[in-house]
Amino acid sequence: MDSLTDMIQLGLGNIWTYGVTFLAVLGILVFVHEWGHYIVARLCGVKVDVFSVGFGKEIFGWTAKSGTRWKISLFPLGGYVKMYGDSDPASAGFSDDIILETGETRTMTESERSVAFFAKPVWKRALIVFAGPGINYLFAIILLSCLYMFVGRPITPPVVSGIEIGSAADKAALEPHDVIKTINGKKIDSFDAVRRKAMLTLDEEIIFEIERNGQPMTITATPTKVTDTDRFGFAHERGYLGLIGPANGIDIAQITSVNGKETKGDVAKTQKMLEQHLGEDILISTTPQGDGVPTQIKINPPKELNSFAPKEKGSKEPIALILGQKPGDEVIKYNPLAAVGVAVTESYRITVETMKAIGQMFMGTRSAKELGGIIRIGAMAGDMAQQGYIALIVFTALLSINLGMINLFPIPMLDGGHLMFYAIEAIRGKPISERAMEYSFRFGLVILVTLMVFSNLNDVLQLFVFSKG
Repeated sequence: MDSLTDMIQLGLGNIWTYGVTFLAVLGILVFVHEWGHYIVARLCGVKVDVFSVGFGKEIFGWTAKSGTRWKISLFPLGGYVKMYGDSDPASAGFSDDIILETGETRTMTESERSVAFFAKPVWKRALIVFAGPGINYLFAIILLSCLYMFVGRPITPPVVSGIEIGSAADKAALEPHDVIKTINGKKIDSFDAVRRKAMLTLDEEIIFEIERNGQPMTITATPTKVTDTDRFGFAHERGYLGLIGPANGIDIAQITSVNGKETKGDVAKTQKMLEQHLGEDILISTTPQGDGVPTQIKINPPKELNSFAPKEKGSKEPIALILGQKPGDEVIKYNPLAAVGVAVTESYRITVETMKAIGQMFMGTRSAKELGGIIRIGAMAGDMAQQGYIALIVFTALLSINLGMINLFPIPMLDGGHLMFYAIEAIRGKPISERAMEYSFRFGLVILVTLMVFSNLNDVLQLFVFSKG
């Protein structure tokens, strides 16, 4: 089945999961972003004419006592807050003329100017603009903090439990039970940190400080660039070390040889051969899902975690070879202050890693095909919803961080572009000319439309063209 057909069938069969989840997540994030602009504008004494979730024709709405028109519009892929005195929702222009119902115009009174956005000091305007992306970050921190307090944060120790033969880790002479202490001089506390660093490192060396049998060592490895394709046909490039973490297990039915002796998928025979070597270095071959090219892995599974207790008769549950630690054994719940600290650190890490990935695209190290649009985001949202509410909350936080970060890019039409102009105004003591502003916003619009077309075209081409065959 090709990925396009697969996606259509999934979409039709799970319209609630994929369609509604995507619109709900996007709608929440757009509302949060625009509410940041709105609430700070009101605190700064600015009147808000319109608060819209979506663009285009109004579907429904109401007018508050403050005079703000709150509405849901036809196209849900964004939103805007129109300030009093602005000539358009993007605050790309302003006018102190008021158009009357008769079509005539008059100049604003002083009381009207006092609530106009353009008449406020530059620092207030900058604060109102920054509030949108700023609250996206705050929202993500709140979501992650609540997860860390009430659900906990799963921690997998940074211990090597398996090495793929021929991989970068194997060539670097890493061994099972090596404890990774630092990566490029930075201390780490989980195997996820190792995985994330490898994924983002393309054609660059990584320096590991490890502990082996109580002795410190330094090892250098260069991840191999690999391209993964998900079930929809979307390609993702990443660095690959060939390390297996302690929380991973291996289905014994997928093991085809133990120390060079074939098992031919015989589970009982494989179990017996493994039991003879538990606690020792073992070389196994595995073939996921029973087909494909076998992969050789060096492991050293502990005896105490592998009793191989017989399953109930008729049970279809696979028998797993535990390599180092049962998944979910370590879940840390934080107090409120610590949870916020960890959430802030995670938000910073996500921002830095995303910026690095974008930089790799510009440098040509990473393929620009990874730049996805609404189709890919919708597919990811649906997949996260199927995995459960925790995965969906984490995805929502990640998307909120990315929305805040992208809006801070210094591109005219985005919040970062406005902030750039306000910085210039603060330095010069006066705003840039209306003509320069107009051309800048036209240029920004071209950039944004080009990026939107390119990212969504990426999705369509990978679904309709590259996924065939």
